Amino acid sequence: MSKLRVLIAAAGSGSRAGLPYPKTLHPVLGEPILVRLIKLLRHLDTRPTIIVSPKGEGPILDCLRGYRLEADLVVQEAPTGMGDAVLCFRRAPAYNEADHVLLVWGDIPLIQPETVERMRARHFASVNDFTFVTRHVERAYTIVSRDAAGTVATLVETRETGEDPAPGERDIGLFLFRAKPVFELLLQQVTGSISSRTGEHGFLYVVGELVRAGYRVEALPVATELDLISLNYLSDLEAIAPAGGDTHEADQLGTHGGG
Repeated sequence: MSKLRVLIAAAGSGSRAGLPYPKTLHPVLGEPILVRLIKLLRHLDTRPTIIVSPKGEGPILDCLRGYRLEADLVVQEAPTGMGDAVLCFRRAPAYNEADHVLLVWGDIPLIQPETVERMRARHFASVNDFTFVTRHVERAYTIVSRDAAGTVATLVETRETGEDPAPGERDIGLFLFRAKPVFELLLQQVTGSISSRTGEHGFLYVVGELVRAGYRVEALPVATELDLISLNYLSDLEAIAPAGGDTHEADQLGTHGGG
């Protein structure tokens, strides 16, 4: 049976949100985002790998100890992009046994268990090489493009294309992929791998490269409104209803997190 391991990219400093600690440690509904993610995904991997910054390593380790959670921390020494962050997984104990990797951005607090399961089930049932979750929104900061048959062609950031966010299909920062082709691709210097705007090594370009190489890539437009919430600025969390509220969304929030 194929081995799946979880990789959480959590090297964000929290500076844009004005936080004095890594943004993955910001509490949402009573628990740090990172803790919520580990609990959400522990049925898939009881010891996930977490990519951290040098300054974030200590606080994140202290947090995990406080919640009695196990994980392997790998330091990304410099903020050279998400592609390099993912490549840091090669230094993790889990790397050599990982046939498939579930990658999630570490600033997404409210991913729903049903969303994860739908992605996991589809990925393996369809024998995909790369599967990711999407949603159609009014302002898409990343854009999924599809061909006439509806097959995924590319996934790009609007900041790279120079376009303003507009209605479209975007990813949510949740991916499941076969490790071998993705890591081989990330190690290559291909056109578009380095951002012309920031000089950083990106990650989303691998979607188009995999498609061009003939790999099976699928985007599932199954994300909920809650799945979309991420932390860049504290105002991004204003849509979250208080715990114990009587709205339908609050009821959903109360069931999230796996314990």
